[in-house]
Amino acid sequence: MWRSLASNMLSVLVVGLFLLAGVVLWGQAQYSAQGPLEQAICLRVERGSNMAKVSRDLADQGAVSSAAVFRMGADYTEKSGKLKAGSFLVREGATMAEIVDQITRGGASTCGTEIVYRIGVTRTLAEVRELDPATNRFVERAEFNPAEDEVPEAYTEMRASPDTRYRIAMAEGVTSWQVVEALRQMEVLSGEVREVPKEGTLAPFSYEVTPGTERSAVLVQMQEAQTLRINAAWESRQPDLPLESPEEMLILASIIEKETGQPEERGQVASVFVNRLKRGMRLQTDPTVIYGITEGKYVLNRGLRQSELRRATKWNTYVINGLPPTPIANPGLASLKAAVAPDDTDYIFFVADGTGGHAFARTLEEHNRNVAKWRRIEAERAASEN
Repeated sequence: MWRSLASNMLSVLVVGLFLLAGVVLWGQAQYSAQGPLEQAICLRVERGSNMAKVSRDLADQGAVSSAAVFRMGADYTEKSGKLKAGSFLVREGATMAEIVDQITRGGASTCGTEIVYRIGVTRTLAEVRELDPATNRFVERAEFNPAEDEVPEAYTEMRASPDTRYRIAMAEGVTSWQVVEALRQMEVLSGEVREVPKEGTLAPFSYEVTPGTERSAVLVQMQEAQTLRINAAWESRQPDLPLESPEEMLILASIIEKETGQPEERGQVASVFVNRLKRGMRLQTDPTVIYGITEGKYVLNRGLRQSELRRATKWNTYVINGLPPTPIANPGLASLKAAVAPDDTDYIFFVADGTGGHAFARTLEEHNRNVAKWRRIEAERAASEN
């Protein structure tokens, strides 16, 4: 009798172990299988939340098939205690394992709202954007000039949110003075800037910041990034360039940056200036004249006068020989590359062609024809505006 009872109990135990193993295997398969989410969502994890609440939120939004399996998987992988607050983009079909990894890995939020401060050549804008999970595209909610406009309500709301991300997007061709002035207008930053960095030493790029970041720290980051770019460009330079140092390369790159906004033209523009330097010709480029007037501290917003083209300044390349003494803006990576690897051309002239680009010429006669064509286009435009 006892032997029979023991045998039955053993059988029940074995069956129970098999069932338990089956449940574990099923749970593991569910944890790693493609999830039921048909459209991406933005999962918000509040500070002080826990894995139980997150699992219920995910189940309610159709992102996981079982809140219990999600919790057990997080416990089994020892990640339940590593939950991070933030907003996380959960893509369609994401597995439970992937979601757990997302919300416990840390780092910046991957969706929700971000405020982008765009430092442009003519103005600085603060842009409030919110990611639409369905399209994975940002939707603009507000835009304003921090120095001039009234602060919109959407900006105030997002500034109050602890999960809002912040970026500073610096455009190519802005001056160091413009960058410093823009940073001073960004109330998300702190600290004073005692000195404007040397012209050309800041890298146009997008920089992520957090509230309270020191303005000086942002400038240091920009300078370090530009130093790396300058060194890399100089190391890759073509032989026989009329450039004696990385500093001269930086000056030429800044002129290229200000002369054209067309990516496909940078190599041609660079070739014109390199050819002129090799022949001992003056560069005769308008942006250097403008910098001699403004020294990078404001936008001229008008055409140059003949008297200004003749006026002697340290930067006026209609008057001085060779390169000006300093850069005239902060060039981007593409202009640095163009400065050290110009196109192989015989061009020594160029002028606007009316399309946003330029017409290039090898001879003065050809250039004069291009100039005459451009003058006709200017006259036609002026007549149509009157």
